Amino acid sequence: MQSFTVHSSLDGVELRCRRFSATAATDLAPVIMLHGTALSQSVWRGMGWIDPVLPARDVLTMDLRGHGRSGRPHDATAYDMHHFVTDVCDVLDAAQIPRAAVVGYSLGGRIMFSLAADHPTRVSTMVSVAGSPQNSPGAFDRVFFPGIVETLRQGSMELFIERWEQHLGRPLSASTVLAMRMNDPLALAAYMTAADGDRGVPTRVLSTMRMPTLLLAGCADAEREQAARLAAAYLPNARIRLLPGVTHSGILRSPTACQATADFLAR
Repeated sequence: MQSFTVHSSLDGVELRCRRFSATAATDLAPVIMLHGTALSQSVWRGMGWIDPVLPARDVLTMDLRGHGRSGRPHDATAYDMHHFVTDVCDVLDAAQIPRAAVVGYSLGGRIMFSLAADHPTRVSTMVSVAGSPQNSPGAFDRVFFPGIVETLRQGSMELFIERWEQHLGRPLSASTVLAMRMNDPLALAAYMTAADGDRGVPTRVLSTMRMPTLLLAGCADAEREQAARLAAAYLPNARIRLLPGVTHSGILRSPTACQATADFLAR
């Protein structure tokens, strides 16, 4: 594994990245994996998603701005989708990768679709893991709990964790609590404020995306199942796979989702 740092060409925000080399000779384009909200690039290795892909492709991961060990601006203007898309292009440029396969979970999926819309020649293949090309207001209130941004603006991840557990009616797992505590609450609030106003990629643009696409969603994640069905209706070369009983967060722990991704990328 090689760690490296890139600075955004737009505003200089530091982006922490890793590259894992394929274990066999391959002529397939590398893959870049984009994580979800309040997570970091470590989730891909921790949940076992990288090793199954390595026989076929090099793998790049990155901490998205506002997450992990990357820069954490507190200004919402630093988190418009153009910034996220440019960051991915900057990382690919630094790694000298003109065209890549992209795997995106949740937020990472939204970035992936926008990247393919704005820079289609840079995307060879897409895998959406509980992602959506479009967005509707209040998504974070529905995924986490109502009033999440106001809670984060109080500047305490402990308060965020407490209110999320109250909303769920059960304790969060130790690994989830550890991951949440690594975040900057003001950076997350700024990101969520900007993201809530982004409507995503129009369906007319989806119909122009001809790269092979796998759409994964859990059947216990109704909003993302609906998003996957919508995307499948417009993307010319998409296949959809719905996973019974799998939730939005649970899809990262699904061996079926992980293996389906590795198999799709190996082709």
